[in-house]
Amino acid sequence: MSLKFPETPEFTGLYKPSRVETEVFDLEIEGEVPSAINGTFFQVSPDSYYPPMLGKDIFFNGDGLVSAFKFESGHVSLKRRYVQTDRLRAQWKERRSLNGVYRNIYTNDPLAADNNTTANTTVLFHAGVLLAMKEDALPYALDPETLETLGIWDFNGQITSATFTAHPKIDPDNGDLLCFAYEAKGDGTPDIAYFEIDATGKLKKEIWFKAPYAAMIHDFAVTARHVVFPLIPLTVDVERMKAGGQHFEWQPDLPQLFGILPRDGSADDVMWFHGPKNGFQGHTLNSYEEDGMLQVDMPVTMGNIFYFFPEADGSVPLPETLSSQLMRWTFNLNGPGDSGADEHALQPRPLTSFPCEFPRCDERFAGKPYEHGFVLAFDPTLPFDETLGERPFQFFNQLAHVNVRTGETDAWYPGNAQCFQEPIFVPRSSDAPEGDGYVIALLNHLHGDDTEVVVLDSLKMAAGPVARIKIPFRLRMSLHGNWTPAEALAASHS
Repeated sequence: MSLKFPETPEFTGLYKPSRVETEVFDLEIEGEVPSAINGTFFQVSPDSYYPPMLGKDIFFNGDGLVSAFKFESGHVSLKRRYVQTDRLRAQWKERRSLNGVYRNIYTNDPLAADNNTTANTTVLFHAGVLLAMKEDALPYALDPETLETLGIWDFNGQITSATFTAHPKIDPDNGDLLCFAYEAKGDGTPDIAYFEIDATGKLKKEIWFKAPYAAMIHDFAVTARHVVFPLIPLTVDVERMKAGGQHFEWQPDLPQLFGILPRDGSADDVMWFHGPKNGFQGHTLNSYEEDGMLQVDMPVTMGNIFYFFPEADGSVPLPETLSSQLMRWTFNLNGPGDSGADEHALQPRPLTSFPCEFPRCDERFAGKPYEHGFVLAFDPTLPFDETLGERPFQFFNQLAHVNVRTGETDAWYPGNAQCFQEPIFVPRSSDAPEGDGYVIALLNHLHGDDTEVVVLDSLKMAAGPVARIKIPFRLRMSLHGNWTPAEALAASHS
């Protein structure tokens, strides 16, 4: 039987599946990893185990493959394991893909597992387990040391929603997991559920409410008093899915919609705010409240960046026509909320002049007034090796530190045939000033079959890496990851 991936952009170059499970003790290091960095960088990639059943597929439908980079006294080791979801186990049994259109169970082979999730979007340590998450289902729990899959995780029966976010937040004051679910009662439902789960795994708060319509809510923002849910104008239609269509469809006439829920409130307290039409709100950098105003900082693209979820007529914008910046949305919490009569009632203010994505803050200041952010940035004027052809999807050629108060930017450009994967921030010490520490990211080499982990001083980004950690094979392009200090892992085993 032939086993060959298609020669499409989604399965070649950066997006060629690696399918590598391995352990490498003491990776090769160029430079010096600061000894203060002790802990594990957990990260996950959609890495398809088998060629797509329909002959084509999108990147986001790959099976979750978790990497754990363990930093210890200047050394770094790597461990990689697939999340053994019901879906992947079913594929292994039949030795082929059983899944059709992304997030559309009606197009699956009848032998496919009922659980359609790939657990491929982020990994986060909480209450003794490593959670592998994708927003279409409950998480899978992994052993944080071995990466062994423990099974579907409903927090010991406490979470009853059909789905769960792939972008939870940790409350820096008490270690609570702040999380939510959209399409929370199943495909196409407008139900949203908000949860707060304490550091031991006990459910503290649960609030259910309905959005005006079912749409993607990829990330959210949290302050000490409020939660903000950005509804991207990618809507869901079950009848379209039953006819073999996509789960999501871009709706250019819909506004960017924000639901704001008081954390101590109820469904009756949700306020809805409308922004400009045809805008894609990406990932949140941070949010906070001052003087009755709630600020949310996040990259925004004017137009549909997900070419694989086109409009009803199949149209997608040309990439060069899309403008993107880090934006600040300001919500007046002293007012009654926006009725939606004027879609321009809420206008974001740009914080950068350049496109950026995958933002991270110093998470000790999550939900609080802050100054420092770290992003992947794109500067089209910098040299690019044209022999490589077109730039791949998710191409960012700078790793940048942005001061959101002053507007100053300090960035590193690695060369004309390199691009980055999402960064994380590690404080220099537990009591270091905000933004003082290290930025860690995967660096793709477009010419080669290898990947590096680079470590930069957050206050000297333009100087480049203090350490380059060599991975002796190529990692597929990934989505998200998180840092867990060594003491937090040790405490869970004590």
